[in-house]
Amino acid sequence: MAPVSSGRVRRRARGSKRADARARSAEDWWWDRLAPRGSGYHLLQADSMLLVLPDLEPTRARAHRRAPRRAPRPLTRGPTAAAKPRVKPRPEPSPDQGPDFGWGDRIPLEVLVHIFGLLVAAHGPMPFLGRAARVCRRWHEATSHPSLWHTVTLSPPLVGRAAKGNLKAEKKLLASLEWLIPNRFSQLQRLTLIHWKSQVRPVLELVSKFCPRLTFLKLSDCHSVTADTLVMLAKACHQLHSLDLHHSMVESTAVVSFLEEAGSRMRKLWLTYSSQTTAILGALLGSCCPQLQVLEVSTGMSCNSTPLQLPVEALQKACPRLQVLRLLNLVWLPKPCGRGVPQGPGFPSLEELCLAGSTCSFVSNEVLGRLLHCSPKLRLLDLRGCARITPAGLCDLPCQELEQLYLGLYGMSDGLTLAKKGSPLLTQKWYHSLRELDISGQGFSEKDLEQALAVFSGTSGGLRPALCSLNLRGTRVTPSTVSSVISSCPGLLFLNLESCRCLPRGLKRAYRGLEEVQWCLEQLLTSPLSSR
Repeated sequence: MAPVSSGRVRRRARGSKRADARARSAEDWWWDRLAPRGSGYHLLQADSMLLVLPDLEPTRARAHRRAPRRAPRPLTRGPTAAAKPRVKPRPEPSPDQGPDFGWGDRIPLEVLVHIFGLLVAAHGPMPFLGRAARVCRRWHEATSHPSLWHTVTLSPPLVGRAAKGNLKAEKKLLASLEWLIPNRFSQLQRLTLIHWKSQVRPVLELVSKFCPRLTFLKLSDCHSVTADTLVMLAKACHQLHSLDLHHSMVESTAVVSFLEEAGSRMRKLWLTYSSQTTAILGALLGSCCPQLQVLEVSTGMSCNSTPLQLPVEALQKACPRLQVLRLLNLVWLPKPCGRGVPQGPGFPSLEELCLAGSTCSFVSNEVLGRLLHCSPKLRLLDLRGCARITPAGLCDLPCQELEQLYLGLYGMSDGLTLAKKGSPLLTQKWYHSLRELDISGQGFSEKDLEQALAVFSGTSGGLRPALCSLNLRGTRVTPSTVSSVISSCPGLLFLNLESCRCLPRGLKRAYRGLEEVQWCLEQLLTSPLSSR
């Protein structure tokens, strides 16, 4: 046999491939005639018969089939005209194509404002609203709603101790406020300025022009507050009724001028005690603030040793609607009322009295009686540091629903003669309403404390005591007394047993939460008793 050349072999192979392709194309043509693609049928072919069956698989399973060949485009002769590009229709977004980034435009504006309002109530408007306004136009429109800007705190960034750096930071923030206040603060109600040293007046001028609904102003650690600035604010903001000047350098003339202008509507006033406080109190005693409800005077971090003389009866006449009176960390002396002078009208609406201090206190039973002889609505009484007060003096008070009583002596009991009896008078009078009781550092004996705290376990009518906080630090309370009060007060959430000399070692600490208090009870019931 003659040998076959390699070229002839290749030509024969190409011919066989073309024949197979023509056969396959003809076969596919018939298959498409009998069961077009997408019709939902399958074809089964045997030796002598053809069977058509319904489709048992989804259409996507036949995606591997080869699409029919497209006819070649005819060649155009001569100059070709510019063909118009075909515009393909934009497919509709489907869940399989990923997230839809236009969801923010479909949320109603009222819903966005409500959501932002919840965040503002929890964290304040700044810096959240400023950042959210940059997300999209819809969010920018929502953050521009004036109702979100009703409470604002403004503080320039602390750049160091250099005065020039602080001045530059204040001017930079002021430039932003010149646009922000007219466009966002139309419904501003509460404004707080912190650490402003030189630009307080320009800020308050903008507030007086564009914030007519302002009701509360707080100036904390602010300087250069003049009388004309406060008077201008009082004249422009007719709803302003609360002023907080804690730790700010404000002249007494400025405060007095403000009270003379807005005193008739003042409800709350916070002051830091200084040598100029006497002039401000003199204005209050002149009945310039008859509607005053909250008055607080404190020394802050630095204690002022200069005593303050306070005419109690004159204050009762000038502020008959006072509900909260706080004289914190002050050395004050009540002005003697003189012989034959009748008692003052009292504070019939008073609900809170705080006379706590860390230094020597001149508050006695007689002074306390002058303050509270006509205050049946009292709910909170803070006498921490008032070592001259005795249980007998407290028992004579007219209030019957006292909820919080603080009589702690913190580091002040050394060298003082403390009462060893009388604690049962306190618990017997207010056991049904007391929620917080602090007798730390008091010198009551073990037997006296046992009788006082046993009142909580002997409640009548099946009523559970309302006591949830008990401070026994430094007292002579015994383990049996502590276990009894824990068992009788299921709602006790705070218990301080630090420095209690009669308790076992390892248990002299503060317990916070129901689990820790119950753990303390278990240890007291199971561990052996020890005197130290």
